[in-house]
Amino acid sequence: MPHAQTRETLSVSINIRAKTKQRDLIDQAADRLGRSRSDFMLEAACREAEDVLLDQAFFTVDDGTFAKFQALLDNPLPPNDKLRRLLKTKAPWDK
Repeated sequence: MPHAQTRETLSVSINIRAKTKQRDLIDQAADRLGRSRSDFMLEAACREAEDVLLDQAFFTVDDGTFAKFQALLDNPLPPNDKLRRLLKTKAPWDK
């Protein structure tokens, strides 16, 4: 018996318009990873969508857990040499 496609397995088309420079940039990055433009764009878009949704997630905790969390925020750990070095290090895209 043939496998029926479910909502999760059904492929759909997503169409977007882009400027030539944008397409070329995406193609260059996808090529470096050995991926197709569609795979690269879909993965990047899904990753961004997950980040947006996770940033808006609402977490609930009991009073004791919140008090511990609040204490950590109110009394951060003192800076150390590793943290100082990290904060002085330029990001790869700033070099």
